[in-house]
Amino acid sequence: MPPNRQTALRRPQAERRVPRLAALPRPVLARVEALAPGAWSAPHSHPWGQLSYAIEGVLQVETADGCFLAPPERAVWVPAALAHSIHNIGPAQMRSLYVQAGTPGLPTQCQVLEIPPLLRELVLAVCALPEHYDEAGPEGRLVAVTLDQLAQARPAALDLPLPTDARLRRLCSALQADPANTRTWAQWGEAVGLSERSLVRLFQAQTGLAPGAWRRRLRLLLALGPLAAGTKVAAVAAECGYASPSAFITAFSAEFGLTPTQMFAAP
Repeated sequence: MPPNRQTALRRPQAERRVPRLAALPRPVLARVEALAPGAWSAPHSHPWGQLSYAIEGVLQVETADGCFLAPPERAVWVPAALAHSIHNIGPAQMRSLYVQAGTPGLPTQCQVLEIPPLLRELVLAVCALPEHYDEAGPEGRLVAVTLDQLAQARPAALDLPLPTDARLRRLCSALQADPANTRTWAQWGEAVGLSERSLVRLFQAQTGLAPGAWRRRLRLLLALGPLAAGTKVAAVAAECGYASPSAFITAFSAEFGLTPTQMFAAP
């Protein structure tokens, strides 16, 4: 891939400041941000959950366990106390909800969530509330409905789990740096000190994905940033190593359940 292009799973340059709060003033605190291309926050945690939602652009959340990507109409849920960093690929419009720890029904693990139209409008409405909204009045009821809908949001398979084994971590780092690398798994095993059979077995056990499936998902996740920026499918397909746009679209649809056009359609 061209070295000057910012893509998902690569470290951007402009640091984003994380607000320092002793406690949330209300059960939910909204934050609205317009992010410049490549903005990122250093690894941090906080004693409340966070919904990071992109209404434009692609957000990426990184934890020790993997990478979680949210194109428009998806969001990443980060549970309380989990160390994470966030960055965006290209310019992005981010809407965050900080949610009091222990709120019933919300996920206990980091995951990407689908944001249906109703929940989208609720999140935008909550983001328009004052910081000290009236908990006992209509504003509080709006927040309660939003949390109910958030608890029902469906997960989306837009994450890339990472193994814990140091040898496999080196392999994954190399593939992230050069996703078009065509080494066989036997060659990768030799490079990191594992037999091919041991590599495949350990990779599957630690990530839940076979190495080939992991590499395919990596390549397709790397495509999200350029697609969101309006790059033509044919160009993205070629950079991801696909012989034709149709082959790329078929793989994309099989992985995510949507074509690129459907995923990035205006709400």
